[in-house]
Amino acid sequence: MQKNKNVHTFIGFDSEYEESDIIMFGAPFDGTTSFRPGARFAPTIMRNESYGLETYSPYHDEDLIDKKICDVGDLELPLGNTQKVLDVIEDFSRIIINDGKIPLMIGGEHLVTYPAVKAIYEKYKDIYVLHFDAHTDLRETLFDEKLSHATVMKRIWELVGDKKIYQYGIRSGERYEFEWAKEHTILTKFTYDRLDEAIQTIGDKPVYITIDIDVLDPSVMPGTGTPEPGGIFFKDIIDILLKIKKLNIVGADLVELSPHYDPSGVSTAVACKILRELAISIK
Repeated sequence: MQKNKNVHTFIGFDSEYEESDIIMFGAPFDGTTSFRPGARFAPTIMRNESYGLETYSPYHDEDLIDKKICDVGDLELPLGNTQKVLDVIEDFSRIIINDGKIPLMIGGEHLVTYPAVKAIYEKYKDIYVLHFDAHTDLRETLFDEKLSHATVMKRIWELVGDKKIYQYGIRSGERYEFEWAKEHTILTKFTYDRLDEAIQTIGDKPVYITIDIDVLDPSVMPGTGTPEPGGIFFKDIIDILLKIKKLNIVGADLVELSPHYDPSGVSTAVACKILRELAISIK
């Protein structure tokens, strides 16, 4: 696959596809957003703002220039057809995986995680999912639709099964979602306590990391579609990313940044730094 030379890449993600271990792409879709849309604009705006960063991470003491990451740009997603959008994401994720590389996706709303995990599951049937979010995302339907950013983890559970999804930072959802999670996922309310236990349990099994940016407190991250007070803070995300570096990460994403709700640009700057640290966390 040839990278489009016209793609304005995220800082440090400018290796050629063939030589890269990690392939980043944007999934600019927010067609099922239930409150404030705008996540479709995140990938483009994050690329622009990434040049306010350095490639070096003092947290990891590593540099993006020492990794092989290719930003291939945004997928072309059809308007008004959710299933076709998911098919495009799944097909492209499958290409990356079959080429022996790791997909790293920028959403877009959280539903885009489902097709990426679906493609990876074909190769890694024993996959675990680490889910960092304010919301349970475990509804069966929303507005009678099974495919929604509010149902995404339920759809993923249908693939991976019981106790394969670890959820952290959760502080919003219907009562029945929390009750259902007691039997089917491993849900930690409010914090990321017991992450160390999960890492020990998972060991070297394949893992997908999904970070919904609203896991952060709105004082840090107002630029999201469904801000939820009581979240974790930036230093917590860094601690999380340093911990998960031990894992066998086979795919990852960062979703639900809606840049226009924070005209200061701070939310986008935070998201860019998290993406840099997430990329460095992938072996």
